[in-house]
Amino acid sequence: MFREFFTPKEANKRLPLVKKIVKEILHKGHDVRELLKNNEGQQTSESLMLVDEIETLMKELEDLGCFYKDWNFEIGLVDFPATIDGEEVFLCWRSDEPEILWYHGIEEGYAGRKPLPAQWLLGDVFKSS
Repeated sequence: MFREFFTPKEANKRLPLVKKIVKEILHKGHDVRELLKNNEGQQTSESLMLVDEIETLMKELEDLGCFYKDWNFEIGLVDFPATIDGEEVFLCWRSDEPEILWYHGIEEGYAGRKPLPAQWLLGDVFKSS
């Protein structure tokens, strides 16, 4: 299903670039919302251009092996595929967090976030593929 799986350490190494991309996505998402609000919900050439730019930025994240999950463009959620004890999960990061400290099951989503236990942060139960 996923081409790459991350340990918390590997995902955190990607965060500097991920943070820059997510910051741009959030900024452009805010601009799209404002344009739509000011144009009574009607798309404009400017809003369509911004949507294309957002899609390009999301593709950049996918090329890094992670996925943007905040469709309201408010908190900047990114999931990194991982395997824990043979089970596929997502390491879950929010743009206001300094590093990846949470995870959830593939089907659980953000609402099912749980803190990573200390031994997982040390990497001894994770296996990269």
